[in-house]
Amino acid sequence: MAKTGKSSRPTSLKYRQVALSSLRKGRRGKHHDLVEGILQELDAVPAGSALEIPLDGAGIGLANVRSAVHRGAATKGIEIETLADEKNFYVFKKAVL
Repeated sequence: MAKTGKSSRPTSLKYRQVALSSLRKGRRGKHHDLVEGILQELDAVPAGSALEIPLDGAGIGLANVRSAVHRGAATKGIEIETLADEKNFYVFKKAVL
């Protein structure tokens, strides 16, 4: 059967269309609130100190919280470093040399 040139699109769309200009371009992942809280508190931490985040209270694993915090800090232009032990995750501002 030869194509007639007509579009095969249905006349009634299943999903609503929205303008791209009305969409928020930023990412809001599932750990957004946790990361925002950590980064806000990090602003108040003096140089030479770190925030101690208990891993059992975070509700997510070390790898996920570490990558989420690094993504959030990079987005805000904050240079951070992290450490961890069996129970806690530590985050602090990178020392300026």
